[in-house]
Formats: sequence, structure tokens, C-alpha cells
Amino acid sequence: MSRLTAIKPEEATGAAAEVFAKIRKAVGKVPNAYATIGTHSPEALGAMLGVEAVLAGGSLSKADIETIKLAVSEVAGCDYCVAAHTLAGKFAGLTPEAMKQVRAGEATGDGKRDALVRFVRTLVLTHGTVPQSDVNAVKEAGYTERQIVETALAIASITFTNLVNRVNDTTLDFPAVA
Repeated sequence: MSRLTAIKPEEATGAAAEVFAKIRKAVGKVPNAYATIGTHSPEALGAMLGVEAVLAGGSLSKADIETIKLAVSEVAGCDYCVAAHTLAGKFAGLTPEAMKQVRAGEATGDGKRDALVRFVRTLVLTHGTVPQSDVNAVKEAGYTERQIVETALAIASITFTNLVNRVNDTTLDFPAVA
């Protein structure tokens, strides 16, 4: 059960109502995580959505973005984001088996995707400067320096929602993932 209060999106006013209307128009509903963030800081939710727009217009594919978000959410232990991004991953063309493998940090059979997952897990699980060999490996797999920067941005974005959902214990409004 959620620990932080959230207004019903249809009862929101002001800045929260504006950002909730944009979300509803884009995805058909306001997910519980967004309702919580927007209730307490419509500005933070707006900033996060701005980051998501940058990612959507960037050079990473939707499947790559969802791969990043699944890998990070699994490492963080955020069941809400794992559920949300498993559904989004399906729409981005990822198979259920590939998503399980990404979450477990196992090989998917797609060398480029596997290099991305290894790189993301290294960024999330280690401290300090990433070894040159790890940067070289993701570049050799076919990712550009721009995509490496966008990967860091995707990690930052999902880390924010992971943290809010872990504090909040946000009630799932997506199908649970085993």
C-alpha cells in the first residue's frame, strides 16, 4: 500500500492538473507513480517528462531504452518499475524471454543488447570511474558516444522513479511480474 498521499488525477488543479492532462492524453491514464510525484511536485514530474521526451527523440531505440530501464529497475529492486517497463518493453518489441534475461543480467543472444546490459549494470553496480575496457566494449558493440550519454540519462530518469516508488511502495497499476 502506498505510503505517500496522491490526489486523484481527475481532481487535480493547477500545475498538477496540467501535467496529468498531458500524461492522460499520451498514455490514456495517469499511472500511480506519476500521480504521487505530481501530487507533491508537479515541477519534478514535468522535468522528468521532459527528460523522457529527450530520450524519445534521441538516438536510442525504444527497445534499448526499455532494456536500460528494466536492468536498472531490477538492480534497484523496484517492482513497480519492473512491472511498468515490462509492459512498455513488450510494446517496444522485446520478448518476454529477453526481458527476463535482461533483468537477470543473462545473455539474450543479441550481442549488442547484451553489451548494453553489461554496461548499464556496471554503471549501476559500481562506484568510481568506469574502466576504459567497459566503455570500449559498449562502443565495439555498436553504440555511439551520444548513445552512451543518452544511456546515462535513461539511468538517471529511471533511478528517480525507482527511488520514489521504493520510498512510496507504490501500489501496482500494471500487471505484476514474477
